[in-house]
Amino acid sequence: MSSSSSSSSSSSSSQDGEEVGGGGGSGGGGGDFEGPSSSRRRSGNGVWPEPFVEALAFQVAIDAARSIDRLAAAAALASVFQVCSTWRAVSRSDLLWRNLCRRIWGRSRRLHDTWREEFIHRHGTAMNFRHGRFNYSTLNFNPAYTDADLSCRCLALSDFHLAVGFVDGTVRLFDLATRLHVSTCFPHHHGVLGHFSRAVSGIILSRARLVFATLFGDVHVAALDAGPRLDPVIPTRHVHLGEVVNDGALVDFAGCSRWWVGLYAGVPGQAFRIWNGETEEPVFVGGTLTDPEAVIGWHMFTDLNDFVGRVRVTSQDSAVACTTRRVIVFNLRNGGNVHYDQEFGHGVMVGSLDTNNEAYVIVDGRGVGRVRRADNLEEVRRFTARGRRVLGCMNGGYVLTWTGSVIRAWEVEQAQGGHLYTLEEGIPGDLIAMVADDRHVAACNRDTSVHLWDFGNQ
Repeated sequence: MSSSSSSSSSSSSSQDGEEVGGGGGSGGGGGDFEGPSSSRRRSGNGVWPEPFVEALAFQVAIDAARSIDRLAAAAALASVFQVCSTWRAVSRSDLLWRNLCRRIWGRSRRLHDTWREEFIHRHGTAMNFRHGRFNYSTLNFNPAYTDADLSCRCLALSDFHLAVGFVDGTVRLFDLATRLHVSTCFPHHHGVLGHFSRAVSGIILSRARLVFATLFGDVHVAALDAGPRLDPVIPTRHVHLGEVVNDGALVDFAGCSRWWVGLYAGVPGQAFRIWNGETEEPVFVGGTLTDPEAVIGWHMFTDLNDFVGRVRVTSQDSAVACTTRRVIVFNLRNGGNVHYDQEFGHGVMVGSLDTNNEAYVIVDGRGVGRVRRADNLEEVRRFTARGRRVLGCMNGGYVLTWTGSVIRAWEVEQAQGGHLYTLEEGIPGDLIAMVADDRHVAACNRDTSVHLWDFGNQ
């Protein structure tokens, strides 16, 4: 893996009374506004035609999201819509709300009847996240085909499902609406090396597809869009056969619909394998990030007590990876070109690494957490998360950390942001994995316990 530069150092209305609509991603700059078509109705006012007002409303909302946070966009829109009836009429434009959902909330697919309803739902959910309003539940799964020593290894969220990967190689899917275990995916094992070679290393979950990998290096795909209800057992197909002697242990696996990335440890010069997620073909193999952890990688087959390394993917064709010593940011389009490489003298809490669409969070060995933009490495937020072990996850506006006893939520958008609240639910034992999206937070223990916090508008 080459390096270009270096440094030494994976439902409706607001509950706060804001009126939106007339009367992730995180916010960014303009330039993404899709203009009205020539067939749309125009206002008779020649000075303030409807297309101009619509573009103005879009830019005002984006500017508020950039300068304050995503929640500020609603109040900015309300001010625009209150100017006069002509301006208020723009609030009925579904195209405006679609552009806003895509730019502010990172949504290209809506879950509600209109894009305006989608925007309101996203705003209300983010408000719930800020103020700690949620429903908590524990999830139970069908114990059929369960080993006596079954334990959770990793988690993934989509709009509809929570996927839980276990040490026996199975992935169980929970329906987020009903909280019920609805399906199970079984791997095709072709090789065994040690007690934990079947353990799931990582999951990539979307509306239509589930991709998961095992420590041995096998990668499987399951289709989820076959019908309105999933089968109790979902067929899987092998897309990559693990070659553990040549590649080492696949210690982590993450990605999106476009890219899959495997992080290996055990064989020098083979740290990464990148796949094109659309063709399912590998496009890059190489990298030296985990060379110092080669021996620990082999020990993973008999001892899963700690993290060797972690990799996460952004929406900007880049990935962030770390070991206990280094953090790198690399490009997925041009052969894994590294544009950031930093060694930490005090070490890195590997389990704290996570990304959202454009940023990543990492906690160093002194307990100092940092949120940085992946494209330019700008530091967005700094916080303290001291503990023997630290797990982290993040969404478009918030970071959650577990430090051996409790889960804390942190604001990362506002300049005055900091610690917001603590999730008080008692979770016995050590957590193994945590994951978050803009609505849910999920966590699992070493046993079969799965915990879910739902911040959505009810």
